[in-house]
Parts: sequence; structure tokens; C-alpha cells
Amino acid sequence: MIAPMSTPLAFQAFLDEHREPVHAFLRAMVGPSDADDCFQETFIAALRAYRRMDGRHPRAWVMTIAKRKAIDHHRARARRPEPRAELPEPVERNGSAPDDSGEWIRAAIAALPDAQRAAIALRYAADLPYREIAAALGCSEQAARRRVSDAHRTLRTKIETEEATP
Repeated sequence: MIAPMSTPLAFQAFLDEHREPVHAFLRAMVGPSDADDCFQETFIAALRAYRRMDGRHPRAWVMTIAKRKAIDHHRARARRPEPRAELPEPVERNGSAPDDSGEWIRAAIAALPDAQRAAIALRYAADLPYREIAAALGCSEQAARRRVSDAHRTLRTKIETEEATP
């Protein structure tokens, strides 16, 4: 028997069910080092609003919260100055020091417009169907498909350009 939505056990079951996709989405949106903080903020906000959730699309509901927390994170980070003693060396994918960690693809995804980055992260990191992506992003299913498609095209162009570079 499932506990009513207002009990701590019900929220714990909700958290357990959505933990991995939300965390994967946040890793894609803010990077692995900041995903845990955004994850905690997401589920604190979800706990506060849990009684008001309509229950139709619970994953899309929590992904919407996660998307907003990721946007808040990027806005806060943009306002913080980052002092550096030296400028970092540019990372070259095809250079003498290959980047095996996948940083170049994370950088390419991070450079996508917010709507495309969120759509592709919801699709592949959180493994949501387009209907739930649309609900999380507040757009139509067709617009969600278009955002994922546009992100694919942008990333494909970037990869092809890098592969053509000697």
C-alpha cells in the first residue's frame, strides 16, 4: 500500500524513485562538482512543495525544480568573480595532450543555449520521454523535440569541426 502523499514515507519513496535521473540531469547541467549541491536544493524545494504536487507527472515536476536550481546555480556563478594567478592553457582535443576525461564534450554541452542544454540533459541524462521533457520545460512536445534536435545539430557541427582540425 502506498502512503498518502503528505507522509514522510511517501516523500522518501518519491526521492528514492527519482534520485538517479535527477542527479544525472544535474551533473549534465552544472557539472559533477556542483551537482550534489543542486540536488540537495532540488529535493528541499520538492519537499516544501510536495503536498501541492498534482501527481500527474511527478518526474517532470521534480525535473522542473531541478532545471530551475541549475539555472539559479549558473546565474550565481556568473556573478562570482574567479581570481586566477595565470590563465589556463587551452585544452586541445586533437593536440599532444588528449583529454580522456570527456571535458571537451561537457564544455560543448555547457556552451549550448539554456533551452537546448536543458532539453538534451533531460532526454539523455534523465532519460525522460519527450512528453515529460515538454512538461518540465513548459513547452509543447514538438518544441521539446526541436530543442533536442537543435542541440544534436549544434554538437554534431562542433564535433565535425574539431575532427577536421589537425
